[in-house]
Amino acid sequence: MLFVLGEYPIEGRGAAEIAASVERAVGSGNLEPGQLLPPMRELASRLGVNPNTVAAAYRILRERGVIETAGRRGSRIRPKPATTGRDRIPVDIPAGVRDLSSGNPDPALLPALAPALAVVAAEYDRDPVLYGADPVEPELERAARAELAADGVPDGPLTVTSGSLDAAERVLLAHLRPGDAVAVEDPGWGRTLDLIPALGLRTVPVAVDDEGPRADALRRALESGARAVIVTARAHNPTGAAVGAARARALRAVLRAHPHTLLIEDDHGHGIVDLPLHPLAGATHQWAFVRSVAKAYGPDLRLATLTGDEVTVDRVRGRQRLGPGWVSRLLQRTVVRMWADGAVNGPEVAAAYRARRDLLVDALAEHGVQAHGRSGMNVWVPVPDETGAVSRLLHAGWAVAPGARYRLATPPGIRITVSTLTPAEAGPLAAAVAAAVTPAKGRIQA
Repeated sequence: MLFVLGEYPIEGRGAAEIAASVERAVGSGNLEPGQLLPPMRELASRLGVNPNTVAAAYRILRERGVIETAGRRGSRIRPKPATTGRDRIPVDIPAGVRDLSSGNPDPALLPALAPALAVVAAEYDRDPVLYGADPVEPELERAARAELAADGVPDGPLTVTSGSLDAAERVLLAHLRPGDAVAVEDPGWGRTLDLIPALGLRTVPVAVDDEGPRADALRRALESGARAVIVTARAHNPTGAAVGAARARALRAVLRAHPHTLLIEDDHGHGIVDLPLHPLAGATHQWAFVRSVAKAYGPDLRLATLTGDEVTVDRVRGRQRLGPGWVSRLLQRTVVRMWADGAVNGPEVAAAYRARRDLLVDALAEHGVQAHGRSGMNVWVPVPDETGAVSRLLHAGWAVAPGARYRLATPPGIRITVSTLTPAEAGPLAAAVAAAVTPAKGRIQA
C-alpha cells in the first residue's frame, strides 16, 4: 500500500518501513524541508495500517531529527533535516565572485606535508603497524599529554579519533539515549546541529556572546533537562567567541551544580589562536576534551586527540575497536613529526588570522555595522534580512555563508570567512556589507 504525497509515494506496513520511506525521500530531495506530512489517521487509512503504526513511524522520524511536530498544526519535514545537512543550504557562487563562505583555513598558512610524510613513510616501511598494535602512537600521546597539562586540562586517559565531530559523536553515543537533550551553542557549528538530531537526540539552544556560552542560558538548559552540553573553547564557529577566565568560572559553577551532565569541550582552534585556554573539563563527573589538528595542519589530516574521564574514554575506545579499530598510525606519526619539526608557527598563524579579523571588524565599525570575531578565522555579522544580505553581497561580488546554517533561535546573521582576506579587500568588502545590510531609503524590507 502507498500514499502519494506530491510525486513521492510513502509506503510500508510497519513503522520502520514507513519511517525509512520518508527518510529516503528527504535524502533524495523528493520531500523538501518544511513540507507538511499527512495526518496520521489519514496516512494510516491510505496504507491500510493501524494509526498507532503511523504514530510509531512519526516518533522514529522525530527522534532521528527528520520531522518536527507542532500539535494540531501537524508534522512536517524539519527546516534543516539531519538527512540533508545544513551545509547543503545553497550558495551558488558565480564565476568572478570572491568566495568568503567556505570556513577553510588559508592554504598558505598550512605546513608542507611532504617532508614529514617522506620521513614517516620510510620509518613505516621498516616498522609497519599491524593488527593488535596499540591504537595510539606513543610519541603522540606523550606530546599531547604535555600540551594538555600545560593548558590546565585534567589528567585522564587519551585516545585518537577522526576529527572533532567524530569524537563528539562517539562520546554522545557512549552516554545518551534517543530522546535525550543536548545543550548546544546558538549560533553554533552547523555539523554539530545536524549531528545531534541524526543521533535521535534533541537540541536545546544556549545563547552565545563574545565570551562563549552565557552562564544563565546554560543554567536554564540544564534545569530544563539537558543531559549533555557541547562547548567550543576558542575560535567558535561562526562567531569567533572564546571562553575567557571570568566566563569559565561562571560556567564551571553552573556545571558543578549539575555534576552528572556530560560535558564535551571542543578546542579545534588550538594552534591558530593567541588567546589562552580556560578549560571547563573536570567540572562534571563525565567529561571529554577534544583537540583536532584540522585548522592548523590541514582538514584532510582527520585526527583529533580525546581525553576525558575513564568511563567515557573507555567506552569510546571499546566502540572504536568494533568499528574502524584505530585512526591510522601513519597519520599519527606524520602529525608527531610535524610537531617535532615545528611545522606550524602557532603565534605567527594566530597573528595573521587576528589581523585579518581586525581589519574587517574595524572597517565594518567605520560603516556603523556591528560584527563579532574575537578568535579564529570567521566574522559574524547580525543582519535584519539574511537572505537579502547574502543575495545583495553576491550581486556585489562577495559570497558569504547564510547564518541559517548555524543558528536555532538566534536572529539572522551572516558568516564571513576572513582566512584569505587581503588588506586591500577589507575596505571594499565592509562597504559592500554595509550596503547589503543597511536598508536603503525607500526600500521595503521583507
